[in-house]
Amino acid sequence: MRVMTWNVWWRFGPWRERYEAILATLRELRPDAVGLQEVWTRGGENLAQRLARELDMHWAWASWDVPGQWRKRLDDPELGVGNAVLSRWPVVERARAALPPAGGDDGRVALYALLDAPGRPVPFFTTHLTSAAHASALRCRQVAALAEFVAAHRAGNGFPPVVTGDFNATPDSDEIRLLGGSRTAPAVEGQVLLDAWEYAAPAAPAATRDAANPYVAATFRPSARVDYVHVGPPGPDGVGRVTAVRRAGDGPVGGVWPSDHAAVVVDLAPEPAS
Repeated sequence: MRVMTWNVWWRFGPWRERYEAILATLRELRPDAVGLQEVWTRGGENLAQRLARELDMHWAWASWDVPGQWRKRLDDPELGVGNAVLSRWPVVERARAALPPAGGDDGRVALYALLDAPGRPVPFFTTHLTSAAHASALRCRQVAALAEFVAAHRAGNGFPPVVTGDFNATPDSDEIRLLGGSRTAPAVEGQVLLDAWEYAAPAAPAATRDAANPYVAATFRPSARVDYVHVGPPGPDGVGRVTAVRRAGDGPVGGVWPSDHAAVVVDLAPEPAS
């Protein structure tokens, strides 16, 4: 079972050309489930819906409460943004949770989708935390709300919850340790969510906000790993265990970089170990 997380950078940059690069990357990787962040919507159009149609996948969507300052960045008052899930299998349940805001911060959300995978349903989540460099305390509150949301929907069918997203935080930050729940007290008692990248090869390129990407280089920000797939401990006999993890979408496609973020791709075992 292949899962992904990918921030697809709203409608910034050459977004029409980037759409084709995003689509080509997803076609090549053939994921079973994808958590998408910064998904644009305008009028009756939705990026996730377009991708789902092209890829013959199901989809679920949760919009943000988008403030004026976001729309002003592209001078388009009709643009919306949100999180989405693409799935090879039908979405049989879905829910949306608002995350704590602060001051003029936008209304970020978490999205849950229960995926009707063969054998056992998969509880799948995606989110996008606030981006301000100084906002670790707010991200901790957002992680606490996310953890409660996961606990309420993680099901008991033997497959661990899969939590994806752009957390705008590095692996050693308070908020990521809080989400994991094994390097500090967990946000929900007894709930541990493993960072799938811990299974990556030590020398594997890890930065998902990579200064080698010209969109990132233009911001003068350092390279960092800020996008994650977290998975609950494996179920009976290793169901849901991580078997492979890597970056994707980390180079130009047809001369165009798909996004300002690389994706994280994780392969999970859908069946018990033999």
